[in-house]
Amino acid sequence: MKKIVIFASGSGSNAEKIIAHFKHSDQAKVVKVFSNNPKAKVLERAANHELPAEVFTREDLNNGTVLQKINTIQPDLIVLAGFLLKFPEDIIAMYPQKIINIHPALLPKYGGKGMYGENVHKAVLENKERETGITIHYVNEQYDEGGIIFQKAVSVEECTTPEEIAEKVHQLEHEHFPKVIEQLISKS
Repeated sequence: MKKIVIFASGSGSNAEKIIAHFKHSDQAKVVKVFSNNPKAKVLERAANHELPAEVFTREDLNNGTVLQKINTIQPDLIVLAGFLLKFPEDIIAMYPQKIINIHPALLPKYGGKGMYGENVHKAVLENKERETGITIHYVNEQYDEGGIIFQKAVSVEECTTPEEIAEKVHQLEHEHFPKVIEQLISKS
């Protein structure tokens, strides 16, 4: 059985879709959720699925404490689902091509430091983009610059607010993220 761990900082709607997708799988299971935010709704979502979750600090992430905890699990895939901190190089080096992230835009557009969530959707609206979408990519040492695994576009010509754009992007995330993870797991 392949093991997946999820890192999330916020509401965890993507994390919950992934957890539910693999709940009855004979191929892989989400075995733990990590969060840097003790108030994150993802912790409640994990508890609702009787899944262990752990809160850590930025210092824990950067001093090797989190890496030690990951190493005890030996996951086949580490999934960043709305995780807002830069992932440390020591974890990336230990798990090459086994850490993925989802970004709420079509990279390389609207990527990089500070480009997450509503910041991305506001920029898309302000620049009068006709479409946006999602990018699932490997994590490397730079924000949003790892190899692209999957992209899906959606028209936003009719959208007049960042919230409307966010809704369309969330639909894509929820539909495609679990499927792409399943494809990656089946190849590993």
